[in-house]
Amino acid sequence: MVFRVDAAGLVDSLCTEVPVVTVADLSTELAGCQFGDARLTKRAKVLADALSQKPNVSIPAALQFKADIEACYRFFNNEKVTPEKILQPHIERTHERINQIDFVLLVQDTTELDLTRPEQQVAGAGPMDSSSRRGAFHHPMIAFDAAGVPLGIVGQKNWTRQEISRATKAEKNKKRRQTPIEEKESYRWIQGLQCAERTAAACRETTCVCVGDSESDIYDVFATARQSTQANLHLLVRAGQDRNTTGQQDWAHQVRQTAKVGDQTVTIRGRQAKIGEGKSARSRSREGRLAELEIRKATVEICRPAHSDRRLPATLTVHVVLCEEVQPPEGEDAISWMLVTTLPIETDEDVQRIISAYCVRWQIEVYFRTLKSGCRIERRRFENLDRVLNCLALYSVVAWRLMYVCYLGRACPDIDCEVIFQPSEWKSVYTILGLELPSKGCPSLNELVRAIARLGGFMDRPKNHPGTQTLWVGLQRSYDLSHAWNAFGPGSKNFLSG
Repeated sequence: MVFRVDAAGLVDSLCTEVPVVTVADLSTELAGCQFGDARLTKRAKVLADALSQKPNVSIPAALQFKADIEACYRFFNNEKVTPEKILQPHIERTHERINQIDFVLLVQDTTELDLTRPEQQVAGAGPMDSSSRRGAFHHPMIAFDAAGVPLGIVGQKNWTRQEISRATKAEKNKKRRQTPIEEKESYRWIQGLQCAERTAAACRETTCVCVGDSESDIYDVFATARQSTQANLHLLVRAGQDRNTTGQQDWAHQVRQTAKVGDQTVTIRGRQAKIGEGKSARSRSREGRLAELEIRKATVEICRPAHSDRRLPATLTVHVVLCEEVQPPEGEDAISWMLVTTLPIETDEDVQRIISAYCVRWQIEVYFRTLKSGCRIERRRFENLDRVLNCLALYSVVAWRLMYVCYLGRACPDIDCEVIFQPSEWKSVYTILGLELPSKGCPSLNELVRAIARLGGFMDRPKNHPGTQTLWVGLQRSYDLSHAWNAFGPGSKNFLSG
């Protein structure tokens, strides 16, 4: 069997039915916010619409009027407003979208929120990798379908560090072994799995796969997954360390002894080391290339680490799919992905689904970029961390919608654009770009997404797809055009004919 991966790193996806919902504005997505005050709920809907139309500008620039700006800051500062209350209706809508499909990927990962301010530090922000950098850590779980279309947020965790440890490496290792996982930052991976379990319970007809990178390669995570009572919940992580098996071998060596089940050609993107050449292959520079990988699979029984909690099972059975480059170019590190999962691996289709599912994990990096560069969450000027986190929750939904529109246009190119956009939005864009308006009906979603991206600098060529950056710039312009169309276009009271 030959697996194929396109230039973006995604395996040819299994065909799935993408849930299509009307999200012309975010007020419907957040309509169910419950703050104990109807005025706050109304304000949340107004802010969602206003800030989503101009995601990459400052709050004063997006709202313009002084009263609206002051109301916005009062909203984020209100003690009744919390990130959980802001996100809850969106999570419920995400569950509705998940319930429309058979297979969903619940991807979790962590990113830094750098809130360092030279003039005045944000109250409540903690140290990052040094005492001079202040901020917080953001760990969301995003639902994607098998094609990589984001369905929404199902949970998130935010936290800060209290201090930077100045202990030696040996002292840190000793403390880490003696500290219960509930007191470590790595406990977030178990909390993410618990969030996935709640999602699986709410979407019982959908196979839910909790996906994490090599940081989530933790024995406690595997044990928690095995102990879950949700039959429709599975785990998929990339191995990040050697583990002993009952066969007295590390698991990678045991899998390499099995027969090859397929080959895979992968486009590897080049990268430049940011802080010099490190010991880890991930920290070193590399040239872009096509890599030929061999695929192997095995079921292994891994042993509990010596320093782990003795209440954990002594052994656990997991499935492993190994994707490994056997002849890397001279001077280059070999590509090696060892995927550990509770999903079945009996058939070629099972193996392809696992590889494809892990490739979708990189979509959360696009989400982080959209949140930081598109919504500029780190540049929001608040004096207190609680206000930043409230603002983050709202912009998280804004970032999701940007990605949803972008990827839905690729996955469902032929659906009507009015599933998502208002007539004034597509008509004004078509008019400004000099495109011919359809004689009846409306353009397809893919046609409109590409047209909007052109407003943001997208070079519209047949083999190109617009990214979130050109789309968020284009959307901002399209909303301005839509307002002008409603005020002065055909059918308005100010329209001048002839």
